[in-house]
Amino acid sequence: MSLNETTDAAFADDVLASPLPVLVEFTADWCPPCKTIAPVLEQIAADESERLKVVALDVDANPETTRKYQVMGMPTLALFVGGEIVTQVMGARPRAAILRELEPHLQPA
Repeated sequence: MSLNETTDAAFADDVLASPLPVLVEFTADWCPPCKTIAPVLEQIAADESERLKVVALDVDANPETTRKYQVMGMPTLALFVGGEIVTQVMGARPRAAILRELEPHLQPA
């Protein structure tokens, strides 16, 4: 399994208009920590699918969205709720650390 991908063109529909909170991984093919964190994010996407959508955005292919949200380092994880960023995590983190950051913003299961 790999994460669903979004693009500059689809970002408004995929992320901003989503009824569920959306965790966006700002990623790049050349980024080793992004490859490290990918399986963790896939697991979170599978486990939390009722409460959360997880998508990846390639920063090189989608410069408009990357600039708009001032993403400087990869990976950057941004949680959008109701079209707004409510929390951000920089760098590869263990699953527990990511979930700790997300949990206050998710509906109870």
